[in-house]
Amino acid sequence: MTSPRLRALPLLALAFTAACAAPQATRPGAPVTAAAPVEVGIIAINDFHGALEPPKASVEAPGPDGKTVNVPAGGGAWLASAVDSLKAEHPNNVVVAAGDLTSASQLASSLHLDEPAVGVMNRIGLEFNAVGNHEFDRGWKELQRLQNGGCEKNTRLQPCQLEQFKGASYKYLAAATYRDDGTTLFPATGLKTFGEGASKVTIGFVGLSLKSIPTLVQPDMVKGLTFGDEAEAINKAIPVLKAEGADAVVVLIHQGGKTAAKDPNSCEGFAGDIQPILDKLNPGVDLVVSGHTHWQYVCQYGQSGDGSPILLTSAGVYGKLVTDITLTIDPASHKVIAKKARNVIVQSPGYTSGRGDVPNTTAYPQFQPRADVADYVAGYVKDAAGLIQRPVGKMSGPAAKGSSESASGGDLGNLVADSQLAGTRAAGAQIAFTNPFGIRAPIDPAPDGTVTFGQVYATQPFNNELVTMTLTGAQVRAVIEDGLDDAGDKQALAPSAGLKFSYDMRRPSGSRVVSLTLNGKPLNSAATYRVTVVNFLAEGGDGFATFKQGTEITRGMIDNEAFQQWLAAVPVRQVPKEERTVRLDK
Repeated sequence: MTSPRLRALPLLALAFTAACAAPQATRPGAPVTAAAPVEVGIIAINDFHGALEPPKASVEAPGPDGKTVNVPAGGGAWLASAVDSLKAEHPNNVVVAAGDLTSASQLASSLHLDEPAVGVMNRIGLEFNAVGNHEFDRGWKELQRLQNGGCEKNTRLQPCQLEQFKGASYKYLAAATYRDDGTTLFPATGLKTFGEGASKVTIGFVGLSLKSIPTLVQPDMVKGLTFGDEAEAINKAIPVLKAEGADAVVVLIHQGGKTAAKDPNSCEGFAGDIQPILDKLNPGVDLVVSGHTHWQYVCQYGQSGDGSPILLTSAGVYGKLVTDITLTIDPASHKVIAKKARNVIVQSPGYTSGRGDVPNTTAYPQFQPRADVADYVAGYVKDAAGLIQRPVGKMSGPAAKGSSESASGGDLGNLVADSQLAGTRAAGAQIAFTNPFGIRAPIDPAPDGTVTFGQVYATQPFNNELVTMTLTGAQVRAVIEDGLDDAGDKQALAPSAGLKFSYDMRRPSGSRVVSLTLNGKPLNSAATYRVTVVNFLAEGGDGFATFKQGTEITRGMIDNEAFQQWLAAVPVRQVPKEERTVRLDK
């Protein structure tokens, strides 16, 4: 149900006006003049995830006949052209992002420590980026290297493989991420000024991550850092920015929500973890650019300092969309007097996959790749091409995780869990679980069933280590409850073959599992079982704290290596279609 604070917006989102008082003339007989309102274009993206090439993914959008059309979209060179087209519409412009530009990336970017993803952002003219959770995946020291440049080796991969890395020309902002001495890891705020004299206006930006980052990345990657309350950090920044001359305050935050609509400019049924943050904001925020949920929306939310609604936007994922935002500012009153936004689809070439053809459509503009960015990307893709295109096996058909509504692993979750069980049988594994949020992309094999390493890596890009532990039956039930409780985002763990459970979300938090069986028999609460998960979960990631109680720990191979071995073990790996998790209240 839509919040009473929230309203859906039309395509151009929100526009409102306020009277501008003209200053009195200082010379008798002189005409009364006032500086004209100043329009500033804010061009926003989020969750790029190193999508250097078109990701073979589409945006569902309204078609000319009222039906939904799938628009192929994304790719760094096409995104650059889309951004350029919006810059041309806005003489006063600034390009911003709401986090997760790097990590969980395409292989060509990931193998090069996302240096090319930073390079693409430099080339499109990005100026400010809020630090997302995935930007901590390789540790905060490596993130500092992305900002500052250089070739310091902080990971198992070698930096600067193709060029001397100069770092990001844009600024990372991290208002709620603190070191032990109380300073922020990156600046909390930034400013950009447009015009001169009486027509000068200044936009203030505050950027920040999620408070829950310690549950989303491996603990040693954020050792020495603390993550404060998001709303408190924003409220602290508002008067600072105002004192520095900001006429408008824009929040870049790596948190968001989802809608019930397929229209990328809709706000229908909006809900998400960003809502309680917005509800605690003090007056003074004009625009919130959000991310994290990989969803797209344009909304008005709550009330700003002058009684006008906050404009809330998100541009989906993988550079498939870019948000075109216009703030109209009265330089005399130093207030935003109008604001509007729309999500622009970055239509790129059509593609074919195991699911069929996704052709281009005339319903939306098609962008052409910007030549310099295309050439830059091609160098990195060529360097990684042999590995990306290497066949690793065949599958009987496409595999994807469940719907975002069910937050389940689906066919792909079954497949991944089975591969992890097979890869750790030598450690005594009887059960394996994978978290749906850790499955990053579906697998659409070629028409003959061939799956490449690049596809496997896109699905499991984190190089997590498999960990096998001993848990009691009661603890196995408890870890499933961890994913279904009210403490955070809900996801039903995807189990390996033989384990099945049903659950009912109408039941109280902590007691939602209704049945739990292994090989057709109820799990014995007192008995012990050998259970395999990735090290991220074993360390309590995604809120699965019960895994930290495991004993007799055995470490194994990397998760995507286990998946490759599982595919290669038979001529054609059948995609397991059975329903292993059953939601009873749907």
